[in-house]
Amino acid sequence: MGAGPVVSPPTCPHRERGSTDVADEQRPETAESPEGTAAVKPAEPKPRKNGLAPKVSDELAENMKSGWADTERTDLEPVAQAEHTARRRAALSERFPGERLVVPAGRLKTRSNDTDYPFRASVEYAYLTGDQSENGVLVLEPTAEGHDATLYLLPRSDRDNGEFWLSAQGELWVGRRQSLTEAERRYGMPCADVRKVAALLAEARGPVRVVRSYDATVEAALTDKVTAERDAEFQTFLSEMRLVKDDFEIAELTFACEATARGFEDVVKVLDRAQATSERYIEGTFFLRARVEGNDVGYGSICASGPNATTLHWVRNDGSVNDGDLLLLDAGVETRELYTADVTRTLPVNGRFTELQRKIYDAVYDAQEAGIAAVRPGAKYRDFHQAAQRVLTERLVEWGLVEGPVERVLELGLQRRWTLHGTGHMLGLDVHDCATARRETYAEGTLEPGMCLTVEPGLYFQADDLTVPEEYRGIGVRIEDDFLVTEDGCRNLSGMLPRRAEDVERWMADLGAASA
Repeated sequence: MGAGPVVSPPTCPHRERGSTDVADEQRPETAESPEGTAAVKPAEPKPRKNGLAPKVSDELAENMKSGWADTERTDLEPVAQAEHTARRRAALSERFPGERLVVPAGRLKTRSNDTDYPFRASVEYAYLTGDQSENGVLVLEPTAEGHDATLYLLPRSDRDNGEFWLSAQGELWVGRRQSLTEAERRYGMPCADVRKVAALLAEARGPVRVVRSYDATVEAALTDKVTAERDAEFQTFLSEMRLVKDDFEIAELTFACEATARGFEDVVKVLDRAQATSERYIEGTFFLRARVEGNDVGYGSICASGPNATTLHWVRNDGSVNDGDLLLLDAGVETRELYTADVTRTLPVNGRFTELQRKIYDAVYDAQEAGIAAVRPGAKYRDFHQAAQRVLTERLVEWGLVEGPVERVLELGLQRRWTLHGTGHMLGLDVHDCATARRETYAEGTLEPGMCLTVEPGLYFQADDLTVPEEYRGIGVRIEDDFLVTEDGCRNLSGMLPRRAEDVERWMADLGAASA
């Protein structure tokens, strides 16, 4: 995916759902029975326009309380990354002794009316817990020895008060939740009811830090206990923790790349159908692979054919796919543990590059080769970008598209009219991972073994660019692969996909793509 400046992750513009409590209109009322004991009255669903909302009879409410099997699971094993998440929490504890640390998972976001976007836990929460439940909150309580971790989750639906079938988030509507005991087995730490966490945090004393922008209820409980500066420092440390990947993360990214390669093969096999429809066919084809083998796509797939390939983040994917055009496919499978690949190939729709397409493609390939050669431990992060930019600039000068010498063009950045973006970025739980790390540890830092990053040079000649010959206009080429920095260089995690032009053509022919 086109690399840009290192920026803070955007907050979702969509409003949050209500609190972690059962919605008011769905919460049963409590009344006094004739004997003076508390009796639960059935909740009455909130009437909806054009909907049926009959009252719940006492008999139905009583009937729904019983006759259900015990489904508690006692055979659960810890999640695969439990040992890693424990080590990550220990590192966090060591960095912030004596401080309460709060990391929310986030809330469901409304898509429209009463439908939600699919939930994805905050990367900080997933990284430290291995859990992906909405509304979850990790709290590290300071102790004399370090911290005690508690994972606050929404427990099983209550059968007595009717929440499990009357609430829109009850288990009969959205599926069974883990019990707190089950969660303790899986995540290796004590678990408690998240509906109590806001009150507990509001009463807490001492210094507190929270990861912001995910849970307004949690933040409101901490309003008088936190500062923006301290929380930003907390966020930065969590981002920098992820710069070097552990063995679990490397395995996840490796699988993500393997699944992504299979998704690219799927696309090549249906290019004839894409020509009969649109770029949407390509998007849907890759999405099928992502959902079957992983959790989702790691970002909006870029399925850009013809002049759309000159738009860096073309995610509309509603254009035509035509014989003779290039298809720029930038897509990645996100694993079920939320690690994503980020791979780009530029493919001739009919299986063969034209002479000009091949010339531009080869320039980008050579630039990527130069960038890859600069990825090694001890090298500056900027080195691979500068190496790739030099090659592209040399070609632009050679083709007469910009006046040299090369050093002058690089100094003034004139090549950026056609190269546009940075040559790579860190990769992991976010497609642009570690986004809040300090410049001195990321953009101006040094590569270390265990870092995972992309190398993705490109050339883009806009359809309305009058400074280049007409035959160049509307051609966009990017080649992107995912690399692990090793002890003596780097390893291409997505190297199972061909990169050289002749290998791309042969690969497409073997998969049955049409040939001009």
